[in-house]
Amino acid sequence: MTQQFYVSPEQLMKDRADFARKGIARGKSVVVISCEDGIALVAENPSPSLHKIGEIYDKIAFAAVGKYNEFESLRQAGVRYADVRGYSYDREDVTARGLASVYAQSLGAVFTAEQKPFEVELAVAEVGATQAEDHLYRLTFDGSIADEHSFVVMGGQADRVASAIDQGWRASLGFPDAVRLALNGLAPAAEAEETAKPVPARAIEVAVLDRHSEEVRGARRAFRRLNDADITALLA
Repeated sequence: MTQQFYVSPEQLMKDRADFARKGIARGKSVVVISCEDGIALVAENPSPSLHKIGEIYDKIAFAAVGKYNEFESLRQAGVRYADVRGYSYDREDVTARGLASVYAQSLGAVFTAEQKPFEVELAVAEVGATQAEDHLYRLTFDGSIADEHSFVVMGGQADRVASAIDQGWRASLGFPDAVRLALNGLAPAAEAEETAKPVPARAIEVAVLDRHSEEVRGARRAFRRLNDADITALLA
């Protein structure tokens, strides 16, 4: 009977964390910014159908980097959780904090119990009536959760992009300015990959959680995805 090689728990967790970080770093960056008009979600994504950004519920959105099949399964689970909770109790009982807690438990369980951790990083955003009431939660592959303020940057050259956005962010940013700031922040990451040209509109995924959707459109749902024409007009 052969014996398995012994690996200390500390080394095992370190190896899993390094594996997940490398997978996430290979992806393109995603930026989530709180602004005066709501919350802007911007991602480098050349695919027109495999979205990194999605709607969860009335005022809650989801953004992710990493392996598509893994974060898409988490997004779908979040939609089911929100629908069941909203139907069983009240729509106001569906919050980004509750959803982030569920995601943290799922990611933590996979990281510690499964052979391979999820190579994903998530952001859950909820738009409030005022900017002070916005909620941004960042979740990492091991189930760690952080309550972020102002903006969240994930994937790719995240530190470089975050530094560029931090220099230009202010509370009075409108939605167009927030999108431009996100793209300006993503530009250094493109230069690091020896791509001097700006990212074309067809390679960008943009969505907004509109703070005034109920006032302007009479819609309870705040999430709106922009198409290529909308993005081109916005940047122009």
